[in-house]
Amino acid sequence: MSWRRGVEMIPWAIIVIAVVADLATPTDVSTAPLLAAAPVTAAPLSRTRTIVAVGLVAMIVHIFLAGVDHTFGWRLGIANQLTLAAVTVLAVGLHRMLRRREEGARRAERVAEVAQKAVLPTPPARIGALEIAASYIAAEDEALIGGDFYAVRETARGTRAILGDVRGKGMAAVQAASVMVGAFHSYADYAEDMTELAGWLDRHLEREGERRAGLEQSEGFTTALLVEFDPVSHTVALLNRGHPAPLLLDRTGRVRSLDPSQEAPPLGMTVLGVVPAPIDRFAFPPGSTLLCITDGVTEARDPLGRFYQPEQRLSLLTRRPSGPAELLRLLAEDVERHSHGRPKDDQGILAITHVAPPPAP
Repeated sequence: MSWRRGVEMIPWAIIVIAVVADLATPTDVSTAPLLAAAPVTAAPLSRTRTIVAVGLVAMIVHIFLAGVDHTFGWRLGIANQLTLAAVTVLAVGLHRMLRRREEGARRAERVAEVAQKAVLPTPPARIGALEIAASYIAAEDEALIGGDFYAVRETARGTRAILGDVRGKGMAAVQAASVMVGAFHSYADYAEDMTELAGWLDRHLEREGERRAGLEQSEGFTTALLVEFDPVSHTVALLNRGHPAPLLLDRTGRVRSLDPSQEAPPLGMTVLGVVPAPIDRFAFPPGSTLLCITDGVTEARDPLGRFYQPEQRLSLLTRRPSGPAELLRLLAEDVERHSHGRPKDDQGILAITHVAPPPAP
C-alpha cells in the first residue's frame, strides 16, 4: 500500500536530511548521530535486509561526508563507523524482538477469535422469514469479547432469542456470558413459554453463583431481554429482565421503543423472591426490524457527557438500511461519531428483520 511505502521511506529521508545538514553546517559539526537514527527508525518499519542496507548506506554516507570535511580521523571517523555498525546490529535485534512480539500477539488474537466463536457463536443469518445480524464491539483494548452476549435459536414454539449483559468485567464476565448462552440453548427448546424459560435461566444462574465465592455469589446478576417470534400472528413477544428496551423500526423508517409494561429485576436476583415479569406482545409485520441493544449503546457519551439516544438518532439517519447487517453498521458508525472514539463499555447488538414476502406474480 502507498502509506506503507511512505513509512518505509522514513529512514532514507533521515539519511538525506543528514547529508543536507552536514553540507550546510561548518566542518566541525558531525551528523553521525542523525545517521545512527536511520537504522533505529527502520527497525519497526522494515525487514532485516532493509535495516542492514540502511545501516551500510549510513556508514558509506558518513565516510563520504567526513572525507568532504577532511575530518575522517579516529574520533570522527573510525569511532563513528563503529558506532553506526553497533547501532545497526542493535536495530536488527530490536526488529527481531518486535517481530516475535507481533507473532505472539497474532497468535493470541487467533486464540481469542476461536474463543469468541465458542463463547458467542454467530447466529444464523436466516431463520424462516427472519433475517438476523449481530455484532459485538468490546470496550477493552485488544479484547474481542466481554460480558455482553446474544443467541438465537429456532424451536418448536417459534424462533427465540436472548440479548443480555453480565454484571462485572474481565474473565469472570466472559465465563458467565458463556454459561448464559449455553443455558439458553439448552432450555429454549423445552420451555413452554418465556416465563418458564426465564425461570430456568434464573435457577441456572443461581446454581452457577453458588459455585463461586465472594462478590459474584452475593451480587452477581444479568440483565436480559428474551424474545419470541410468532410466524402465524406476525407478533413478537418480549420478556424484559432489567434490560434496555428494544427498538422497533417499521418499513417506513419510523422508530419506537418497546418498553415493558412492568419493570422486572435482572436474572440472578432471586434474593428478592419471585418477581413477576410480564410478557408483552407487539405487532411485527413484514418489513419490520427489531433492534436489541445493551447499555453500552445507550450509555455512550459525547465529549459533553450527553448519552446516546438510539431512538432519536436512528430516526435521523437519512438512508434506510437494506437489511439488519447494514443497520448494525450504520448504528455502530453513529455511536462512534457520537462518542468520538472507542466505546467505554461493551456493545452487544442484535437486529432481526421480518422479511416481506416477494410480490405475487
